[in-house]
Formats: sequence, C-alpha cells, structure tokens
Amino acid sequence: QVQLVESGGGLVQTGGSLRLSCAASRSMFTINVMGWYRQAPGKQRELVAGITFGGSTNYGDSVMGRFTISRDNAENTVYLQMNSLKPEDTAVYYCYAEQVVGRSTRDVWGQGTLVTVSS
Repeated sequence: QVQLVESGGGLVQTGGSLRLSCAASRSMFTINVMGWYRQAPGKQRELVAGITFGGSTNYGDSVMGRFTISRDNAENTVYLQMNSLKPEDTAVYYCYAEQVVGRSTRDVWGQGTLVTVSS
C-alpha cells in the first residue's frame, strides 16, 4: 500500500509563508489525484488543493490566490506552497492520494502536519 509522509508544518506569523511536502512511498504512476485537506478544532475538514497526474489543479475558495499546489512525479512528491498566511489557516494539514488498484481506487491519507499562524 502507498504511504504518505508529510513535512514542513510549523509556527509562522501572519503574512508569512510555509511549504509543505508529501512524499509517496511508491511510484506516482499509480496515483490519479493527490491533494491537501485541513481541519481546525471545532471545524469541518475542508479541501485545500488538489492536483492530477497531468497537473490540473483546483483550490478551496478560502486559499485561492494564496496557496499553490505542485507535483514532482520523478520524486514522488507533492508540495503545497502557502503564502500570505492568516490565523484562520491554522489547522492540521493532511495529504491525500487516490491510488489506482486494478480497476478500483483506494484512499490514502498522511499522518498530518500542524500549521499554526500567530495573529
């Protein structure tokens, strides 16, 4: 089974930047879509960004224009560049992948990395 390992979370000030990384243990050729979700205490989990193998992207409304998702297929890694961070971006960020298994798919989640933005 594919495993996802996130890194890059931490504490930053309002207006600062962070880059999150998510490394997959197996070839990206087996994955249709990768993305980032986040969940803050007392709030619903929400989509942050997603990217297909071919590079098509989509973003949640709250991060559009500030965050950028990218994918390095050779390195089996997906990135989330987060700029102009706000306190409301504080959450645990989870990497997600949809793995192709034969004619079906399997959801794979990373362990999460905490991002804290101070006001």
